[in-house]
Amino acid sequence: MHMDTLRFFAVDLGATSGRTILGTLSKGKMEMKEVTRFANPIIETGGHCYWDIYALYLEIVQGLKKVAQEGITIHSIGIDTWGVDFVFVGKDGALLRNPYCYRDPHTVGAPEAYFTRIPRERVYALTGIQVMNFNSLFQLFTLRQNCCSALEAADQVLFMPDALSYMLTGKRVTEYTIASTSQLLNPRTKVLEQELLDEVGLTRGNFAPLVYPGTEVGRLTPEVQKLTGLGAVPVIAVAGHDTASAVAAVPARNERFAYLSSGTWSLMGIEVKEAIINDESFEKNFTNEGGIEGTTRFLKNICGMWLLEQCRREWAAAGHNYSYDELIAAAEAAPAFRSLINPDSPCFANPPSMIEAIRSYCRATGQPEPQEYGELTRCIFESLPLRYRQVFGYLQKMAPFAIERLHVIGGGSRNNLLNQNTCNAVGVPVSAGPSEGTAIGNILLQAKAAGAVTDITAMRAIIADSVELAEFTPRDQEVWAEAYTRYLSIYREDL
Repeated sequence: MHMDTLRFFAVDLGATSGRTILGTLSKGKMEMKEVTRFANPIIETGGHCYWDIYALYLEIVQGLKKVAQEGITIHSIGIDTWGVDFVFVGKDGALLRNPYCYRDPHTVGAPEAYFTRIPRERVYALTGIQVMNFNSLFQLFTLRQNCCSALEAADQVLFMPDALSYMLTGKRVTEYTIASTSQLLNPRTKVLEQELLDEVGLTRGNFAPLVYPGTEVGRLTPEVQKLTGLGAVPVIAVAGHDTASAVAAVPARNERFAYLSSGTWSLMGIEVKEAIINDESFEKNFTNEGGIEGTTRFLKNICGMWLLEQCRREWAAAGHNYSYDELIAAAEAAPAFRSLINPDSPCFANPPSMIEAIRSYCRATGQPEPQEYGELTRCIFESLPLRYRQVFGYLQKMAPFAIERLHVIGGGSRNNLLNQNTCNAVGVPVSAGPSEGTAIGNILLQAKAAGAVTDITAMRAIIADSVELAEFTPRDQEVWAEAYTRYLSIYREDL
């Protein structure tokens, strides 16, 4: 192995599947290779939804074993996961029960119940986090109300990536970016807010010490070394929240950018030094989550390709397995701006039929109902960019700098039609890529911990040199401006 070549092992866990990836950094360039891929199913039993943390641990061990069998030397290991979920640890150090999944219905109505103790405005003022019933704060509150035996016996609470690091190293930390998704962390003081913890019967002592991305958690235990065939490899607390890792991988040349993490869900936001918590951000339900190097990701969740994925499922059930290429070609052939929807309307959250939900919205707003698959796809590929424009406008008003470019990352960055439409709608240049942002961010934060890169600027320069980006410039501005006016006229939040 060349002296300036370093290899890192990234564990990237999503809410439906996970994978392990080998990242190689050599001469200022980075390459990635998938080692293993596996399912992460939700387990429903006894009226609750769980994650199987032992199965996830086993998958990580399998990936490490494979690397060891191939004779590959890895410098470190990093784990990122989805946000909000957590594991209880007992006084003897054992995990108490598999963790609940954020989709568990037990938190329906929980925020409203919590706000009878501490008002919504106060909770937002302390955390700057948008209110969603599955936030850790409301999960813990519900478990306390329900006299959960695991919570009552718990010594500490570990968020998902930190719990898996603990299983590998025997060492406990609370990584900053994953903790920021909980609605327990104050982004200004950067500590867990005791006032909120009081209402769930916990103290800061019930959480491991807070650390920032790039901190070494510990080294593989003798047990894990024996299981995998590896030595005492360090485990690094990367940006444990997958979106924080993805945003770390935005190949921006300066700070004057917005990002759109585009997948099943879209997240649009900016990276700022100080949290933005004011009446407007509260009213528009923007969130302030932890980023790397002490930054805050000021963003909003937007519905994404969920709309099309649900339609595709229905078409497939009827025997039509349309590829993305077929859908895009059919969309381009369909009439422009015939039917528009608000993608974030509650009626699209989880309807029995997405196709019918779209047609019903169009009926209710006096528009033609899209019939063919091309018309439905076009409706989605025009409505999403118009919603992006709306949120982009909010960002422009609240950002402490002029936004000069939009970076699209994640799986959606490969969709050129959607990217061009987004560019036309927002009216600034769009750079699309990388599609594997989360894994790249994970790997480069390990590289930073190893001293191979100095800071975020150096990380982003490596990404820009290692990844092919697609560039888009705005077209048809007048046409899209007219379409946006029409979109605002049919925009409804109550359907």
